Amino acid sequence: MRLFMNVVALLGLIAFPTFAFAQDLALKRVMLSSGGLGYFEYEATVDGDATLKLTVGLGQVDDVLKSLVVYDDKGSVGGLSLPGREPLAQAFKDLPFDQGSLGSPAELLSTLKGAQVTVGGSRALTGRVVSVEEDPLVLPDNKGTMKRTRVTLYTDRGLQQFILEEAENLQFADAALREKVGQALIAIQGNRARDARTIDLTMRGQGKRTVRVAYIVEAPVWKASYRLTLGADPTAARSALQGWAIVENLSGQDWKDVELTLVSGRPVAFHQALYNAYYVTRPEVPVEIAGRLMPGIDRGGVTVDQQRAKAPPLPAPAPYRAQQERSVTAPAMAPPPPPPAGMAAAADQIEASDAATQVIFKFPRAVSVENGRTLSIPIVDRQVPAQRLALYQADTAARNPLAAIRLTNDGESGLPPGIITLYERDKGGYVSYVGDARLSGFPVGETRLLAYALDEKIIIERDVAQTDRVASGTIANGALRLSRVVRQTTVYRVRGPAKEPRQLVVVQRRLPGWTLTKPESKDVELSEGNYRIPFQLPGGDQTQTFEVVQEQTQQQEIRLVESAAEQIRVYAQAREFDAKTREALTRVLQLQQTVAGAQRKVQQVDAERQAIVQEQARLRENLARVPANSDLQRRYLATLDKQETDLEALSKRRAEADKAVEAAREALRTYVSQLG
Repeated sequence: MRLFMNVVALLGLIAFPTFAFAQDLALKRVMLSSGGLGYFEYEATVDGDATLKLTVGLGQVDDVLKSLVVYDDKGSVGGLSLPGREPLAQAFKDLPFDQGSLGSPAELLSTLKGAQVTVGGSRALTGRVVSVEEDPLVLPDNKGTMKRTRVTLYTDRGLQQFILEEAENLQFADAALREKVGQALIAIQGNRARDARTIDLTMRGQGKRTVRVAYIVEAPVWKASYRLTLGADPTAARSALQGWAIVENLSGQDWKDVELTLVSGRPVAFHQALYNAYYVTRPEVPVEIAGRLMPGIDRGGVTVDQQRAKAPPLPAPAPYRAQQERSVTAPAMAPPPPPPAGMAAAADQIEASDAATQVIFKFPRAVSVENGRTLSIPIVDRQVPAQRLALYQADTAARNPLAAIRLTNDGESGLPPGIITLYERDKGGYVSYVGDARLSGFPVGETRLLAYALDEKIIIERDVAQTDRVASGTIANGALRLSRVVRQTTVYRVRGPAKEPRQLVVVQRRLPGWTLTKPESKDVELSEGNYRIPFQLPGGDQTQTFEVVQEQTQQQEIRLVESAAEQIRVYAQAREFDAKTREALTRVLQLQQTVAGAQRKVQQVDAERQAIVQEQARLRENLARVPANSDLQRRYLATLDKQETDLEALSKRRAEADKAVEAAREALRTYVSQLG
């Protein structure tokens, strides 16, 4: 108890700074965006100049510095200030002691050796701190020890000691040192909330007025979920749709009677670490010494172009449309007791409106949500056009289509994306769960196909075939230019429901660069690179056949001089070409045959020459083995002489044959160049 009083006396002698009058801001408005941002607006009533205090989380300071805005019609904003990111480190940076030195009076005195202090009590002392040492006292009858601290001071009368725990009070003689200790203690007190920072906002003005302060920070994404109840009549034009918003308050403070607004959109948002300290690295230059010159090095230059090219505008982003995902068939559930005539209506009518890039839902009354709690409340409650159909996606289910709803937004505002839970009411009034679907962003006037279950009443078989045919051909610049039509045909064999008619929508992948030729594209939709092709199933257990045909025209060029005769012969007989083109190709084929005949004569001469050369090699080998001046030797020599004469004749024939080949080729080239 004596030690506690000493500490209190020590702190009581420290001078604490004072703050200007400050007023707290009250949270009045919250706007949550589906982009993961929250708009928080506060109000305060001020009179004249004032300092407003706003406490935010440490992780929100960057966003507050980026986006804080002040609305004051009769005043002005002077600026804001707040502790640094590491306030304690900065507070102790220039002090002669660290934070650990404030753990006890003994630690503080030990750190500040040499400081002059005055000790009050039964034994008053004044002097400079020399040492601080533990001096435990043994209690009588060996009942333990008591912790004591012996402090040695240098005084006018020499070194003197006292027990710190027995001193009634102690203060530093230096007023500046007392102020530094006080500032350090205040910094520790203000930093108890380690993950929060208090912002001081100064306002200047005359008279009493209301000031509003707002900022944008990261916030949990609010979600939308829907309930769609289908009527007992499958041909009914409309169904009941109810949408709910799910909101989490994780802001760190309670929302008490705030105006709540929900925004569905995709804003562009950035984060920048404005609360961090940055330093620019400067180049180091040598100290200038008299007589020493260090001119820069001239590396030449170029003429400055004064004209600046104007940058082209960026293309506008394409509208975003979320892709439908595959639905999972849920097990059948036992029907609950008959419900009332319809879903309970929303207690409050939410004001929904379309802005340029977002949909806004404003709650008509104040909302209170404690920190850490979740709020879910209806935001949409109306009848919407809903048509039942079967949606066939081969990549999702190859044999059966999906039960689906064609939903049309004929309301006054768009709908945010979310999950839809579908219920179905039978003729007896019972309601059963039939599946879930996913709704993408839903602007006014658009339709969505929502698949929610597998339709096993319809069986589909699919066959794909591809053909390639020549459509037309022309000759120009020595080439045959062909137009080929490649056709892909998908045949759907569908066995429909036995008792009821059904509309079937087939999702067919669109081939890039191809044209849909069957069926006619009057009622065909295009979405996400796919065709949506409707077919009517009249009902009855019968199989119907539907064809979907896509075609692409491909261009091909064939050089007539270099092409093979077999290829030219095929095109010369093609009935897709006109008579003039076929006659020209027939003449080209004849000229190619003439070239081929001349080449055969060259090959024939080469074959004869090769046979003679091989025979001469055999004779020369035999000559080396027969006796000189024998009859056989003379016979071999006579044969060799005759073969040399034949080789000379073959050389002349080869030259004539080469001329014939070149003449035939020239005739072909001349004719082809004149075509077209």
